[in-house]
Amino acid sequence: MVTIIGVQDGSPAKAAGILPGDILCAINHTHIHDVLDYRFAVIEQSLHISLVRDGQECTAELRKGEYEELGLEFESALMDEKKTCGNHCIFCFIDQNPCGMRESIYFKDDDSRLSFLQGSYITLTNLSDADVDRIIKMHMTVNVSVHTTNPDLRNKMLGNKQAGPSLRHLYRMAEAGVPMNCQIVLCPNWNDGDELHRTLADLFGLLPAVESIAVVPFGMTKHRQHLCKIDAFTEASARAAIEQIEAVQAWSLQANGSRIVYASDELYLLANLPLPSSDAYEGYPQYENGVGMLRSLMDEFYDALETAEYQGETRALTIATGTAAAPFLQQMMTDLQARFPMISCQVIPIRNDFYGETVTVAGLLTGQDLLEQLRGKDLGTMVLVSETCLRYDDIFLDDMSRQTLEDALGVPVRKCQVDGYVLMDMVLGSNG
Repeated sequence: MVTIIGVQDGSPAKAAGILPGDILCAINHTHIHDVLDYRFAVIEQSLHISLVRDGQECTAELRKGEYEELGLEFESALMDEKKTCGNHCIFCFIDQNPCGMRESIYFKDDDSRLSFLQGSYITLTNLSDADVDRIIKMHMTVNVSVHTTNPDLRNKMLGNKQAGPSLRHLYRMAEAGVPMNCQIVLCPNWNDGDELHRTLADLFGLLPAVESIAVVPFGMTKHRQHLCKIDAFTEASARAAIEQIEAVQAWSLQANGSRIVYASDELYLLANLPLPSSDAYEGYPQYENGVGMLRSLMDEFYDALETAEYQGETRALTIATGTAAAPFLQQMMTDLQARFPMISCQVIPIRNDFYGETVTVAGLLTGQDLLEQLRGKDLGTMVLVSETCLRYDDIFLDDMSRQTLEDALGVPVRKCQVDGYVLMDMVLGSNG
């Protein structure tokens, strides 16, 4: 049962007489406990809704369009509390944050409902057999943080004695045909080499349910005091991982018609190897995991550059980004200036002093590092930063707001999508 806090005007729910404060109990005899029950139940066009109003049971009947929303509002998107993570993963980034940050930074979720709603990854350790029954019944797509299929090693890496046994959920969902995207956070001398081979072999044995696999490198900050020792990636160890993954890709392409497994952009950058072509990403199934993001950005940008037009005045601006993406963006801006000499867009790589120089991605830049390294420079008429480093309400990870940074620098600070077309528009001034 879930309390309704609002009913939208003009909605089917409003027409049916449902009121704020009503308690939603069931839809078409499906009991509603959370968003999964709700989304599954409202697929039908003819709905019988059971409610409690002022302590009395009542019902409402309504019809709606096939994809039409009911118009009900609830206190949270999950219609329930988030499930917290019970693991103590050796590579957990949240544990590598310094003290004194806002409380939400330290919250660890491990909720299959968020996997459905937002594409987040779950470790399976929070799932019960009943949860798996529901996933199968509702034909959900699930994103799974596997890391290793060696049960004993998984117990150690996730810091949870249920981590190994919970792999049974993976195999059961695969048997039922539940579509799954999997990820492996690779830690040198832990789950690489022979262990990675075992994990990939086991996951390939679950095709076609396993639709894609991302291999991403462990991210190390300078705040690892008292945490488990993990070696940092070197160029040699990153190259060894890439070679292993590309060998599996070559085999799978021939055997399955698809590579299935992909290495993240960051792993290629650590290995000092060129990024694969766009064709090698096969539609970017693991884009949100940082797999192919840079390649996609560059392809979009150069596609936009071919047809771009600019007849405006001289224009100067700045892109501030992480040290990993900076060389790529610098080349893109150099090529743009060759086409439009009246536009000057400097790229300033921002060293991550907050988390340590081993953290190179734009999404983990803080306001204080941006301010410290941009202050006093000629920034032109605007500074562009990636939208990935700004959270809700335009707040950086260190709680500095975009407006505060803008006021301190004395020039507008605009956030830009990770999209080459949008980037082109913003540099040319046709979008902000």
